Amino acid sequence: MAKRRRLTAPDTAELEQLEAGFAAKPSISPFETTTTPPIAQVAAEAASLNGMVAVTDRVALAQDQGDAARWRHAENAGLVAQNLPLDQIDADFIRRDRMVEDEEAMAELLESLRVHGLRTPIEVTPDGDGFGLISGYRRLDAFRRLSETDPRFSQIPAFVRQAGTGQGAYVSMVEENELRSNLSPYERGRIAVLAAGQGVFDTTEAAVDVLFAAASKAKRSKVRSFAVVHEALGDLLTHPIALTEKAGLKLASALRDGAQSKLRQTLASAEVSDAKEEWSLLEAALKDTPEPTEAKARGGRPQEIQRLAPQPLPGGGEILAEVSSGEMRIRIKGRELRPKDAEQLIAKISSYLA
Repeated sequence: MAKRRRLTAPDTAELEQLEAGFAAKPSISPFETTTTPPIAQVAAEAASLNGMVAVTDRVALAQDQGDAARWRHAENAGLVAQNLPLDQIDADFIRRDRMVEDEEAMAELLESLRVHGLRTPIEVTPDGDGFGLISGYRRLDAFRRLSETDPRFSQIPAFVRQAGTGQGAYVSMVEENELRSNLSPYERGRIAVLAAGQGVFDTTEAAVDVLFAAASKAKRSKVRSFAVVHEALGDLLTHPIALTEKAGLKLASALRDGAQSKLRQTLASAEVSDAKEEWSLLEAALKDTPEPTEAKARGGRPQEIQRLAPQPLPGGGEILAEVSSGEMRIRIKGRELRPKDAEQLIAKISSYLA
């Protein structure tokens, strides 16, 4: 009988050697592996990419939100041009400072728009269901002419600004025309009078100070002088914008000295064919005007002109009146009178003054 072999438990050192040996040997089991399964690699890569996409999306969203905020700010400030239908724009929203248009310059503008399009949008302000024109009268007029034969010009790029009918609208109009095509001295004085007459400014002097704030004190003084000329003679002058600066200042000085009646009579009783002939008549009248006995007033509007408060009419419209030394002017706005009605009205005034 074979002898039984006596088994003894391995000690700690032997166990450590066995573990080291097993760790060094490669696994013979096909199910045991130290590498990551392919499906796990795909999932990990997808998760990583998803994380990167989420970060990119957040960055893009932040940029879009910032762009949207800047866009809204620019739009509210009137810095974003919009294409507006021509029939939604009221060209007579405010009184225009430009009195006449140069047809030669208009022809050049029309050709430029046909070839290059509009490079500078017009400026409008919301007005009811449409828009009121602030600046860009010539460009709007050109688009309307072109739209009659070319549908491309049925809409016009415009900056929409909250200018209202107040001082901002007039300032924008005057500033643009001063920069793009210089106004004549008479046109500067005239727009100051018109703006004050519409109640936008308390006085003509205030209108000059605001509309021509960037001008020198001497230039504003000249504008006031031409405002005097427009107030006293504007309804009778045929070629007012042809008045030179020297001629306008001479007329204003004479008007302040009381020559208004004499000059108005001269203009009312004569028919002139051109600006030179008109000035010759005025100059002759100035020579026949006697020298004032009192000291000459300096600056400001002529003291003999006083604008009365408008009187509203029950059926709509209003009566406007101005009183000066030896003269009164009456205008009726917002009402159409037949010649027969006008004659009856004049007869009643005559009867009242008899």
